[in-house]
Amino acid sequence: MTTFIIRRLLQLIPVLLGVTILVFSLMHLTPGNPAVIMAGESAPEATVKAIEQRLGLNDPLHIQYLNFLGNAAQLDFGVSVRDNIPVFDHIQPRFLITLELTIYSTIFTVVLGLLAGIVSAIKQYSFYDVTLMIITLFGLSMPNFWLGLMLIQWFAIELGWFAPTGWGNADQLLLPVISLGTAGAAIIARMTRSSMLDVIQQDYIRTARAKGVKERTVIFRHALKNAMIPVVTVIGLQFGYFLGGSILTESVFAINGLGRLIIDSILQRDFPVVQGAVLVIAVSFVFVNLIVDISYRLLNKRVDLN
Repeated sequence: MTTFIIRRLLQLIPVLLGVTILVFSLMHLTPGNPAVIMAGESAPEATVKAIEQRLGLNDPLHIQYLNFLGNAAQLDFGVSVRDNIPVFDHIQPRFLITLELTIYSTIFTVVLGLLAGIVSAIKQYSFYDVTLMIITLFGLSMPNFWLGLMLIQWFAIELGWFAPTGWGNADQLLLPVISLGTAGAAIIARMTRSSMLDVIQQDYIRTARAKGVKERTVIFRHALKNAMIPVVTVIGLQFGYFLGGSILTESVFAINGLGRLIIDSILQRDFPVVQGAVLVIAVSFVFVNLIVDISYRLLNKRVDLN
């Protein structure tokens, strides 16, 4: 296991380098001069040149990239062109909010999706199976921003059970989590059902039942554990999607997370903040994939990690 983890970490190096190249190119391919934005449209040319010199924008691109890479390794993403505050100071609190939203949404997604998938599999072709699969179809079809608006209308405005916007209090958590996690729960439910149906038809499941093992033990200890490998892959992808794709949910519920920071920074042409935020999300997604790979072996020791 240790050898595998070291090998996978080494394999991440070219991936992370590719991510940094794409993120670095973002600022240089986007129209607009950061120095002009910082100085103002009516600023003298000498002021703009001085800012370009201070930011290193006059250096060759490969030198700028190496400087960016070295600074990013130290969590130094430069300063915001909007308020001259370090980019990391903008990203850190917003990232923690988005991470919290992502964790809660993933828990909601996994619990609801696994329960629905297991029930559908063990009650195949029954009323419960058909009903749950129809519900998951609706869950997959509904855009999360539309669902968020409907939840606000029904449960916040009309019933007054929850706060319509914001994040942090107990009455502000549930609606954004449901809005973001519903589609993911539907995906996991369908994947769990499919994987469980494949597993419960295997010979070792029939043998366990023939030995008189309790059905609950057969389902949760033998079947579910072996059916979880493709499901874990989907869970990892959903976690990465929630981390980087919560922009619409954060906008609908006025949550000051990383996604909303990216939108605001794009509108204000604050490219260093966009650059740093996208890099943080991309690197986080890469390491989530590493955790998913490691979890395969924890679920099934027969999985080849080479």
